[in-house]
Amino acid sequence: MKSKCVRNNKESKGDKALFGYSTEQMKGKWQVPQGRALADYAPTIILKAKDFATEITIFNTKAKKLTVEPAISSEHVKNNRSVRKALLERGIRPETLPPEEDVKKLGRKLQSESLKSLGGVKIKEKKV
Repeated sequence: MKSKCVRNNKESKGDKALFGYSTEQMKGKWQVPQGRALADYAPTIILKAKDFATEITIFNTKAKKLTVEPAISSEHVKNNRSVRKALLERGIRPETLPPEEDVKKLGRKLQSESLKSLGGVKIKEKKV
C-alpha cells in the first residue's frame, strides 16, 4: 500500500501549516486562476519562508536519517509551523498578505519594457 505524500491531490500539508489555510483556500483568497501555482502570486517573504521550511526539512531529514514518508511529512509540517510562528512573532501574518502581481505577467512586462528601451530591437534569448 502506498503512503500519502506531502503533496496529496495538489494539497500541501506545508501550506496548511504555514498559512492556516489549505492551498486551494489560499488560491481563492488570492484569486489565483485555475491551473496556476500559488507561488506565482506569493509575496517574496512567503516564497522565502516556504523555501526556508523546505531547507530545514531537507537538513533534518539527512541529520535524523528519516527515510519513510510519514516521518519526513511530519518534519515538514513542524518546520512550516515553526516558520509561521517566527513570522507571527514579527507581525507578519502569511494568510493576510496581499498577493503579488502574476509572475508571468510581470515577465512579459519586463520584456516589453526592455524592447522599448532598446528601440524595438529584439534580443534572442539563449536557451540553456
